[in-house]
Order: sequence, then C-alpha cells, then structure tokens
Amino acid sequence: MDALYSIILGIVEGITEFLPVSSTGHLIVAGDLLRSSLAPTWTKEMRDAFEVIIQGGAILSVLVYYWKDFLKIRTIPTDSTQRQLWTSVLIGCIPAVILGALFGSKIKHFLFTPSVVAWALIVGGVLIWLVESRRVTPTVHAVEEIRPLKALGIGAIQCLALLWPGFSRSASSILGGMLLGLDRPAATQFSFYLGFITLGGASLLDLIKSRHVLGEIGALNMVLGIGVSFVVAYASIGWLLRFVSTNNFKPFAIYRVIVGALILALIAAGVLSNASLA
Repeated sequence: MDALYSIILGIVEGITEFLPVSSTGHLIVAGDLLRSSLAPTWTKEMRDAFEVIIQGGAILSVLVYYWKDFLKIRTIPTDSTQRQLWTSVLIGCIPAVILGALFGSKIKHFLFTPSVVAWALIVGGVLIWLVESRRVTPTVHAVEEIRPLKALGIGAIQCLALLWPGFSRSASSILGGMLLGLDRPAATQFSFYLGFITLGGASLLDLIKSRHVLGEIGALNMVLGIGVSFVVAYASIGWLLRFVSTNNFKPFAIYRVIVGALILALIAAGVLSNASLA
C-alpha cells in the first residue's frame, strides 16, 4: 500500500506544483486522508521528507521541458539577452532566499496549519479574480524582456507564498508578473524559472536535513514518487502554457475557493486535524 500512497501523492504534487492552486494545500488534504489506510506506518518526519523528495521530480520537469533554454546559459558571456534574462531570474529569487533564511522556520512553526492554508487558498482565489478583472495592457511579452527591477518586484510578491502557507508560489509569482505588466504566458514562464531555482534550493536543503529517514521511506517509494511527479508535472507545464495562451486564470480562482472551503469543512467535521503541520 505504501507504493500506492507514493503514486497518488506523486500525481497530486505533479498536477499542483506549477498551477496557481497551492501544492501545499492539496498535499495536506491528500496526505491526511490517505495515510491511515495506505501508509499507516509512516511517521510525520517520513511524510514531510517524502513531500520534499517528490517535489524534486516536479522541479526536474522544468529543467527537461526548457532544456533548450537552459542550454543557452552557456552564451551568457557573449549574449546580452541571455545575460539580462538570467540576471533577472537570480534577482527575482533574492527576496525569497532572504525571507526564508530569516523567518522560514518560524513561519512553518506558527502558520503551517490546515486552516491557515485554507484561508490562503480562498483569499488567493479572490485576488486572482480581482487581478484578472482589471483591464491592464501588458507591456512585456517575453521573459527576455524582463528588467532586473521588475524581476525584483515579482520576487517580492512571490514571498506571499512563504509568508502565508497555502497562498501558492506559482499564484503569487504569476500574479506579481501580471500586476507589473507581463502578459500571462510570460508571467507563467518566468514563474517556472523562479520556481526551478527557489524550490530547487529549498528542497535540497530540506532533503539534506531529513536524509536520515530516506532509508525508512524506501528506494521503491522514492523512485515511484519522483517518477510520477516528474511525468505529471511535465504534462501540467505544457497544458498550463497552452491554457494561458487563450484563457485567463479565473477558473483557478473559483477552484481555489472551493478547495479552501472544503478544507475548512473537513476541519469542522473532524475529518482533518487543524494541528500544526511543522
């Protein structure tokens, strides 16, 4: 049954990591509802480590999906366009790195509860609806056009996801990009690039800290979780890019409010605990 648990969580992670719907909120509900029947022997430490492991599969999917773009990093010394792009990406990561280093553990300890996540989903959904309802003419139509100062602003807005667990890193960075003049496809692609670095770095640090429980999780479960997460996340990236080329994000806003309300209902019914998840 551990294998089925690994596969299901891999699917949840792969679908939700880069969509503006909060992978945290979905993993909380899925993990809490399934662990007693599919992974009864897993400790909280094992479950937390496994979520970090399968996140690695989703992060890897960005590298593979955009492998041609990442190869262009080699031309940075001679290509000013690539130099500006990756300078902007790195600058966009700075706010999250600083905030995470200073307050990350405290935020997880005091705010990482299902009810906080639920309200983050709901409020984030309302904000997505409001941003999409504004008639703002985009001025940036490609990630290569993003200037460092604008990238810093996007990175600062991305910190909403760190300050408010469940808000969604993807949602905050995409919303930030749109508010600062990026069109949807450019904001979405830049969000992927930011996520590759910020999530990759954070996941690596978390994995190092929890390396002592990897043997308990088991190689098969890790391979299944990473593999499923990678495949599903890769498909999700392609789907989202096609979706935003002709649609807005309002369907995600509605979905977030529904999921947030569902989590609150599960808490009220006693099906889902509201204890700290940190």
